[in-house]
Amino acid sequence: MTEKPIIPSIHIRAAATWIVIFPLVALGLAFLGPIMGTLHPVLKAFVLTVIIVPLAVYVLVPQLLKLYVWRVKRWRERGIR
Repeated sequence: MTEKPIIPSIHIRAAATWIVIFPLVALGLAFLGPIMGTLHPVLKAFVLTVIIVPLAVYVLVPQLLKLYVWRVKRWRERGIR
């Protein structure tokens, strides 16, 4: 019998997204802020999101969710959950 796939809940996905986005925005502001000094704030936000959103959506959030699924499998093997 095949194992039922582990699908993270919407709450887990939202938490994973926040865990990834918050540090990226903080680091982006810290490093890109001085470089973009006098640009209009909307343009700064645009540049920051052009970099952060694809990085988060296509690379970091999927990796974090894979880690979550791996942990849940380990917990189930040990009878913790």
